[in-house]
Amino acid sequence: ALPSATQNEIDGDDARKLVANGVIAVSEGANMPSTPEAIRVFQEAKILYAPGKAANAGGVSVSGLEMTQNSERLSWSAEEVDQKLHYIMENIHENCVKYGTEPDGYVNYVKGANIAGFMKVAKAMMAQGIV
Repeated sequence: ALPSATQNEIDGDDARKLVANGVIAVSEGANMPSTPEAIRVFQEAKILYAPGKAANAGGVSVSGLEMTQNSERLSWSAEEVDQKLHYIMENIHENCVKYGTEPDGYVNYVKGANIAGFMKVAKAMMAQGIV
């Protein structure tokens, strides 16, 4: 399933119907289209659930790459941008797996994305001597 329209598009009842009908993955294509109850249903059913903060990172990343090109007066080919985006998304996935793998092997991508984000900010703060 790819909820992509609006916030809270999938609630707990919708999630239970998806699970009952054999959904194997839900990847958010909007900002918070699944309610907290729906997320719990997906995680309890151990389906692959990719939260928007990880699954949607590609658009934000390409915007950042565009800003880099503009500020440094660079011009990358579409292939170069795609290669950089692939690296970014692969890194996001690896960090979600690193921080979100449960003892039973299930990858909790919400947990992984949250911890990875926290670690990135914490390391930056430590590098600047803030903490």
